[in-house]
Parts: sequence; structure tokens; C-alpha cells
Amino acid sequence: MPTTRDVTGALCLGGVRLSDLVAASEIQTPSYVYDVDAMANDACELKSAFDGRAHLVAYAVKANTAGPVVRAFAEVGCGADVVSGGEMLVALGCGIAPDAIVFSGVAKGDEEIDRAILVGDRGIGAIQIESIEEIARVDARAKAAGRIARVSLRMNPGVDIEDLDTHANIATGHDEAKFGVPNVDTAFALEALRGSPHVALQGVGAHVGSQFTSVDPYVQGARTVFEMARSVIAAGFALKFVDAGGGFGIDYGKGCPVRPADFVRAARDEQVKAGLGDLALYVEPGRALVGAHGVLLARVIQTKTTRALATPRRWVIIDAGMNDLLRPALYQAHHRIVPLAATTTGRADEIAFRVVGPVCESSDDFGEHVLPAAIAAGDAVALVDAGAYGFTMASRYNGRALPAEVFLRGGRVAQIRPRKPVADWVDDRVF
Repeated sequence: MPTTRDVTGALCLGGVRLSDLVAASEIQTPSYVYDVDAMANDACELKSAFDGRAHLVAYAVKANTAGPVVRAFAEVGCGADVVSGGEMLVALGCGIAPDAIVFSGVAKGDEEIDRAILVGDRGIGAIQIESIEEIARVDARAKAAGRIARVSLRMNPGVDIEDLDTHANIATGHDEAKFGVPNVDTAFALEALRGSPHVALQGVGAHVGSQFTSVDPYVQGARTVFEMARSVIAAGFALKFVDAGGGFGIDYGKGCPVRPADFVRAARDEQVKAGLGDLALYVEPGRALVGAHGVLLARVIQTKTTRALATPRRWVIIDAGMNDLLRPALYQAHHRIVPLAATTTGRADEIAFRVVGPVCESSDDFGEHVLPAAIAAGDAVALVDAGAYGFTMASRYNGRALPAEVFLRGGRVAQIRPRKPVADWVDDRVF
């Protein structure tokens, strides 16, 4: 479950008091901490929504590529949605079967396509075709390998971006997005598939966007997928699955009344209405399984206050920056920031601070947060709901070290991935 506070008011995750982690000498800040058990439990809850019908929960590995996380999903029967050859190797290395992997992305390299075709006895479950031009490329690589490549068509449903109710940077199903084969080009795609003897069409899918807090835009995209699947079947192709994609939202503080299972049930209802109930339903959740179950721990370096203004401006400067958590700078995302110690929310001894990091960019800004007025250097805070698109987007910008990662299982620390020393970066740059 997400963060809670124990009887003393201390912030906890996965049954572990986070202040105890910060006090441990082997854990430095900034550091990501994940409740892996809660992630696996959410995956099981999502799988149960299919009511035993044929399906694949293809975890979107880009959300969190950490081995302990991906292995936990493999253990409960999830597959993987990958967008690079590197992510494919992570999925395979963590025990996900080739048959349970789908490979998305608009610019797969020949080496990546070869890897997808050659792994195991038959290659991965499906290479997601995102352009008509890609069909010929995959067919040629499969011919050279002496294999038949299993593929699916990722369609672009052309949903109006104004109807998607999400940030423009994570809207993927509108007609100006680079992703997928436009619906209007379906006939050309099917013609190309007929002329490609070394590929075998397995399914049709789409992904319209991310961080949906209602099922309506997701169902709109799924309905388009199912209509397209019907036309593909009518054109003489046999399909094994339809893929409604991911995009299930989480509560970043403004509420999210729906659970991932609600998206699945709504999509399944539309699938049955379309007469496609005998096909497997694939979904590709990422954020929804990991986002709420991770935090980024940081320490206060110092505070800063203007002296001359009638209403002073106040900053809290922490040791985590946009290189550690990029989402606020990239998407204007707001992650709640809370002290690890007991709080007195709403009392007069709490005031608003602008929380910023050490990176030399004006966008290294985590927004305004109400924190104890006495907050001071050395105090620890948590940026919550940071389990998705945190470490995977981290960089060494400004010559900073990558954050540490701590994995919790069974109410204790199961594994620590230490913060890489700055010296490693220096050696690489000097060389």
C-alpha cells in the first residue's frame, strides 16, 4: 500500500519506518524506496479482474526497470511490454517468458528486431508494428533469420487530444502523435502484411495515453481497437488477441476514483459487445502497478528566506534534484513532499515553502508544499508516489550521482542498490 504513518506519527512504507532507513549508514540520500510486495499485490488484483478469461497483463517495463520489481511481476504471472532491446533483456533475465513479451516503439533497430525474432523457439509474443514501413523491415529480418516473426498492429485511433484528459506529453493516441499506424492507413497495412510471408499477425492494439483518472477515454480508445479488429478479421486475418494498452492513473494528490481493475472490466464489456469475447485481452499497465508504492527520500541541505519583502519568500533546498526525479520538470507533475517525522498538518507551525533541488536549472523545482516552519538542514523528507518514471528517467546531469534504490519485502529491507559514486562519472568523462 502507499505510505502510511505508524502510531508515533512516523512515515512508513511496506511496514518499514522510513526514518530508520535514513538513519542507516548504508543508505544515502537521495534514495528511492519501493514496497515490492504491494506492487505484486496490485498486479494480482488486476489479473483477478479478468475473471479467468484469456488475457495478458504486460507490465510496461519503462515505468520501473529494477530487477526485483520485474521479477516480482514475473512471479505472479505477468508478461512485459518493452520499448527497447535493453528492456527486453531485463524482462527475459527476470524470468518473463518470450511468449509473454510484446515489443512496442517507433524506431526499433535491426539488432533489436533480430533479438525479438531469435529468442526462444519462436521469438517473442509480438513485435508491435507502428508503421507500414516497419512491416517490410521485420519481414526482411525474419527471412534472414529463417523464422516467422509474430507481430501485432499498433493502431493510432486518432482520439481528439482534447478528449484525452491527460498531459500533452503523454497523450499518444491523437492523429499528430508519432505512434501507431493511423486508422485511415489500415487497408495499406493489411496489404503490406499479405505481401510479407515471414510475418504472422497475432493481434491489434492501441495505447491512447497515460494517467487517466476515469475510464471514459480508455474505453473510447479500446472501442476503436475492437472495431479495427473486426475489420481485420473480416479481411481474412485470424487474430489471437486485442490489446487495449495501458494508461491507468494513480492518485497524485488530486484523487483517482478508479482502480486498474475498473479499466479492465470496462474494456472487457466493450470487447464482448464487439463480438470478440473469444480473443485474449492484453493490457499494458506500468505506473498503476508501481507509482504509489515508491518514494524518493531526500535531506534538507538548507532553507532560504528573503528578508526585505513584507511577505517573505521561503525555500527549502533538498539534495534530490530534477536529475533524480524528472517528472515535475518534464510534465509539471506535483509530487507531495512530506517530512518523515510526525507531522502536525494544519497547525500554525506549518507554512508554505517552495521546495527546490540543487541542479543548475530553474525547472529544478518541486513546487509549493506546506512543511513545518522549523524544518532545517539535515531533516529528511519523502517525495511520495515516485515509484514510476523516477529512477528510470534519472541522469547524471550536473555531474551528480544516480540515486540509490532500496527494495522492501516482507516488512524489511530485502535488497539495496547503492548510490553510484561521482568518481565513476568523473573517470568516464575524463577518459
